Amino acid sequence: MDEDKLQSSQSPDLTESAFTAPPQRADEIFLEGPRSRFDEFVTVLRVMRDFLRGFRVLHFVGPCVTVFGSARVKIDNPYYELARKMGAAIARLGFTVMTGGGPGIMEAANRGAKEAGGRSVGCNIELPFEQRPNAYLDRCVTMHYFFVRKTLLVKYSYAFVVLPGGAGTLDELFEALTLIQTGKIKNFPVVVMGTDYWRELTGLIDKMVATGMISPSDLKLVYATDSVEDAVAHIQAYAIEPFGLRRVTRPPRHFPWLGERSLQRVTRA
Repeated sequence: MDEDKLQSSQSPDLTESAFTAPPQRADEIFLEGPRSRFDEFVTVLRVMRDFLRGFRVLHFVGPCVTVFGSARVKIDNPYYELARKMGAAIARLGFTVMTGGGPGIMEAANRGAKEAGGRSVGCNIELPFEQRPNAYLDRCVTMHYFFVRKTLLVKYSYAFVVLPGGAGTLDELFEALTLIQTGKIKNFPVVVMGTDYWRELTGLIDKMVATGMISPSDLKLVYATDSVEDAVAHIQAYAIEPFGLRRVTRPPRHFPWLGERSLQRVTRA
């Protein structure tokens, strides 16, 4: 196949325009490959809009603990109850519970936070089959781009709790671990819960150390437990104390004329 045929097979005219595509196809359009200069510019504007919407909604949520886990877990699943208890425990520590805003584990963690009188926020994603925000959110923002959503889920958090999930949960877990390992974010605690479910994964991480793919010190980045009490103690020791978090009675100043609403009770020292 010559160069002309290769070039024509990737012609941006053969696919839908980024300007006319519906929001739920934003990621798909972006990842299809090189497009016209106009389409690429429109994509940049859409990404910027996603970030700005996220910053505006989440700016006053306060220090968060993000809980990752499957959207497919039903209410009668033991992991749902574990996530619910963990959400309540995180809220009692003074953190805002942040999730991907959907059903399953995410709903359970948000529900636990609300039932404990804490703050509960979600960073949802717009999908063709529509993932609806759960009913336990004080604040929710829906993103068009997965990578924007993942960035926001990390940006506001001082710790990460990972419960059983699928490919998306693995992606979020290793995103957080990679950012910590490479020094892009601080050494925030990562708690993995549901140890039986994750047994093969923790074995793989041990194998990575044994074969020199990661450093032995990287094992300290993950704390595995099924105990809510132990998980809370770990977050207390490695998030609240090292980063000087404290409770405050006066929320930071916000500007209602910009559509801002305060939701913060805990801040840095």
